[in-house]
Amino acid sequence: MLFNSIDFAIFLPVVFILYWFLINRNLKLQNFLIVVASYTFYGWWDWRFLSLIIFSTIIDYSIGLSLVNQENQVKRKILLWTSILVNIGFLGFFKYYNFFIDNFISAFSFFGTEIKANSLNIILPVGISFYTFQTLSYTIDVYKNKLESSKDFIAFSAFVSFFPQLVAGPIERATNLLPQFNNKRDFDYNKAVDGMRQILWGLFKKIVVADNCAEYANDIFNNSTDYSGTTLILGAIFFTFQIYGDFSGYSDIAIGTSRLFGFNLARNFAFPYFSRDIAEFWRRWHISLSTWFRDYIYIPLGGSRGKDLIKVRNTFIVFVVSGFWHGANWTFIVWGLLNAIYFIPLLLTNNNRKNIGTPAQGKLLPSLKEFLAMLLTFGLTVFAWIFFRANSIGHAWDYIRDMIIGLTNSGGYIQTINFINNKTGFFIPLIILVFFLIEWLGREGQFAIANLGTKWKRSIRYAMYYAIIISIFWFTGKGQQFIYFQF
Repeated sequence: MLFNSIDFAIFLPVVFILYWFLINRNLKLQNFLIVVASYTFYGWWDWRFLSLIIFSTIIDYSIGLSLVNQENQVKRKILLWTSILVNIGFLGFFKYYNFFIDNFISAFSFFGTEIKANSLNIILPVGISFYTFQTLSYTIDVYKNKLESSKDFIAFSAFVSFFPQLVAGPIERATNLLPQFNNKRDFDYNKAVDGMRQILWGLFKKIVVADNCAEYANDIFNNSTDYSGTTLILGAIFFTFQIYGDFSGYSDIAIGTSRLFGFNLARNFAFPYFSRDIAEFWRRWHISLSTWFRDYIYIPLGGSRGKDLIKVRNTFIVFVVSGFWHGANWTFIVWGLLNAIYFIPLLLTNNNRKNIGTPAQGKLLPSLKEFLAMLLTFGLTVFAWIFFRANSIGHAWDYIRDMIIGLTNSGGYIQTINFINNKTGFFIPLIILVFFLIEWLGREGQFAIANLGTKWKRSIRYAMYYAIIISIFWFTGKGQQFIYFQF
């Protein structure tokens, strides 16, 4: 079930009414309703894969209980690794089996040996990368005695399958979300209104910004040999806004929906395109994944302690794993490596935490230094996204080559202007500009319109909300699947 679908528009108020008006006073029934609603939400796509979520839930719930009663360290490690291998095993089979088989065959073929091995027609279960990491965080934290194991199977099942963030995050830590299922929840009008506001902004990002940018980004990337260098740059910029609007829009809807039911999810995006260096970008982009890798891979490997060589090794490992997490394609691994190369100079010069606060905090405009730093970081990010979007490494290199060579062709600029004029009518660039402006003005809030307009006249503030609503309905017909569903 998609957030930007009629199905969800009916599903959400039905669950909301049942949750607050029929079983408001019974915590166990509320949790049970969440489990039923979550399984319905996920099963709407393909009921067969509910068995994977249920099996992971049973395994990790049982291992969590066993860890509490087990003092033998060897047996505790066996239990931990059982959880890791089962969860990563499922993820590896469904997501990476064909990737490894194909590359195994190619490697032997390179040396003149023909290997016969069949790839499988495997359907990738939606959201498996997200809920796998979520359940793993529970087992690891229980093993490290950072969290007590759950004794309530329904509450634990609700934690694993919680429908707002089930298929595309944020990747919730058990230490944050699981205790919320054990505490009584009362309806909070202000929290619900704030949630609705965040849902509204998330839908705007997805439907108005991402889906419109996708139409032209797909055209340019899929027919890159037909376009000039400046048009290829435009395609990369369109994708840059597509993936941000798409993914952060999903996170906003997920977080806002959770607030309707009395839950607080972790923030997943913090205006990453206003970052002044790549280290800051990764503190602001897909925060739940970045911090997961930091806490469960980077720090256990030694983190930033020790010699520079150790720091570099750990950084490369995290970024390569992050790239591989995104998909079974070498393009994602190169994207991860490229970001590691961006990041390492900051780490080695101890400048990786130089920019912590909000850009131009308390000011309308950034300083020239901040503006140039943001522009450089944005440019590096756009370049890296080319590998992320390309169909293959060869496609990415051809795209970059044609982009650079094409810049010397003066006729290419005319083609780009004609492309904008004939295909977008300058309307999409205007949407991006308005979107960028609203994000900048609201950058000190949890999301762009969280506090924007609070000091305006009520009529003006509501005019902004109505304009957003109208634009969402106007562009609803262009609906596309969320990008991160495939990850």
